[in-house]
Amino acid sequence: MRHTTVAAAMLAACAALPTTAAAEDYEIGALFPLSGPNATYGDVFMAGADLAVEHINADDILSGDLAIRYEDSQGLPQPAVVGMTKLVNVDEVPYVLSAFTGVSKAISTLAQRNEVVAVNGGGVGPDLAELGEYFWNVIPLVNLEVQAIVPYMIEEMGAQRVVLVYIDDPFGQAILGELEEALPEGGGELVEVLSVPVTAQQFSGIAARVRAANPDAVYIASYGAQQIQIVKQLRDNGVEVPLVTYSGYAVPDALGLPEAEGMIYTTQSVDYGSDDPVTQRFVEDFKAKTGNDPTTYNVNYYNAVHLFGVLAAALEAKGEEVTGANLLAERDATETFDFVGGTVSFLDNGTVIAPIQINRIEDGAGVPIDTVDAAN
Repeated sequence: MRHTTVAAAMLAACAALPTTAAAEDYEIGALFPLSGPNATYGDVFMAGADLAVEHINADDILSGDLAIRYEDSQGLPQPAVVGMTKLVNVDEVPYVLSAFTGVSKAISTLAQRNEVVAVNGGGVGPDLAELGEYFWNVIPLVNLEVQAIVPYMIEEMGAQRVVLVYIDDPFGQAILGELEEALPEGGGELVEVLSVPVTAQQFSGIAARVRAANPDAVYIASYGAQQIQIVKQLRDNGVEVPLVTYSGYAVPDALGLPEAEGMIYTTQSVDYGSDDPVTQRFVEDFKAKTGNDPTTYNVNYYNAVHLFGVLAAALEAKGEEVTGANLLAERDATETFDFVGGTVSFLDNGTVIAPIQINRIEDGAGVPIDTVDAAN
C-alpha cells in the first residue's frame, strides 16, 4: 500500500503531468442551505469551500480548473435528495459536500449506490460515522463534543442539574442520547428534556418550564434561526443560568447576539496560529478576502475541497480517472493529510478525530478556555 503526505501527492501529480496533456476541468457538488432559516450556514460553508477552489486553481494542482456546482438543500432532507439526484444523475459529479445530520443521512444512500463520495463538514450526529464507505466526515462528531463538555460542566461550572432544549430531528435526538448517557456517568442529572418542532420560533412556554425545573445549566441543541430565538427568548423570559451548546452555534449571527454573551460552546480545536504553510495561507487569505477571522465551519469546508484536490492530483499522477471509487481507494492508500489546523488521518469509518475546544462567548466572539483530547 502506498503511503504519502499531501505535499508529496501534489508534487508527484505536478511532476507526472506532461506539459502537452489536454487539461481536464473538474466539477464537484455541494448541498448547502442557500435559502430559508439556515441560509446563514450556506454563506459560511461557501466562504471556506470557494477559497479552497481558488487556491487549487491558482497552484495548478490539477490539469484543469476546479469548480463547485451548488444545490440548495435548505438544510432539509427532501430538497437535499432532489439536489443530490441532480448532482449524481445529471451533473455526474464524483464528490459532493454535505451538511446537517438529517440532510447527510438522507443523501447517503444515493452516494453509496452511485459510488459518489459525500463529505460532511457541518453535521455532527454520531451516526454519521455509520453511513457507508462513501460517506466521510472532516469534522469531529457530537459525541466527542458531549464527552468533552459534560465533565467541564460538572467539575468546572458546578452544573450537575441540566435541562436539555433540543430540536426534534435526528440531530437533536442524537444529542439527547449522548447526554442521557454522559451526564449520569459523570455524576450529573438530566432534570428536564424539552423538545421543540423544527419550525418552532416561539419559546416563552419552554422558558417557563426551564425556570420551573431550576437547573444549574441549560444545554441547547438546535441550529439556524431557531437556536438564536431559543437563546434570546430564554434570556428575555428570565432564564439566568448558564447556557451551553455545541459547534453549530459558531456562526456570526449567533455569536453576535447580545443575549449570548457568556455562553459556553464546543468546537473542534484549530490552531490558527500554527506555522504550517496550509494553515498560514488559509488564515491570511481568508482574512484578506472577508475581513473576518475564520470559524471552524470555514475551516471544515476548505479542508473538504482541499482534500478533493489532493486526491484528484494523486490520481492524475497515476493516470487514473477521478471517480468516486478511485477517490475512496486513494484516501485509503494515503496515511496522512495536511489540513488547516494540522496533520490528520481518517479512521476506517471515514471520520476524522480531533481535539475538542471549549469556548466562551465574549464581546460577540468565541474565546477558547480549554481543550480536551478526543478518545478514539
